[in-house]
Amino acid sequence: MEDSTPANGQNDSETAAPACRPGCAACCTAPSISSPIPGLPGGKPAGVPCVQLDEHLRCRLFGRPERPAVCGQLAPSWEMCGTCDDGGVHARRYLARLELWTAPGA
Repeated sequence: MEDSTPANGQNDSETAAPACRPGCAACCTAPSISSPIPGLPGGKPAGVPCVQLDEHLRCRLFGRPERPAVCGQLAPSWEMCGTCDDGGVHARRYLARLELWTAPGA
């Protein structure tokens, strides 16, 4: 039988991008968003949940033109999300570090 492990030693489940994890919402809470969001014309500060999160912590604007472009550009990754479902703890820490590193004057 032929070994199907890629040359990098990782299997598809380790290299394919993860899906959004239910109940996480780190991407909609941790980063600041400077562009207008329906309900928040001045954007939102870091660490504040977006007003467009529903009761299941899903984006009400997903797939709609009103969704800020920056939201569509932030995709799940193993580096950001971590390898286990921890309720978004790893992702919020990761995004908080990015926020600090990219803040004006940083």
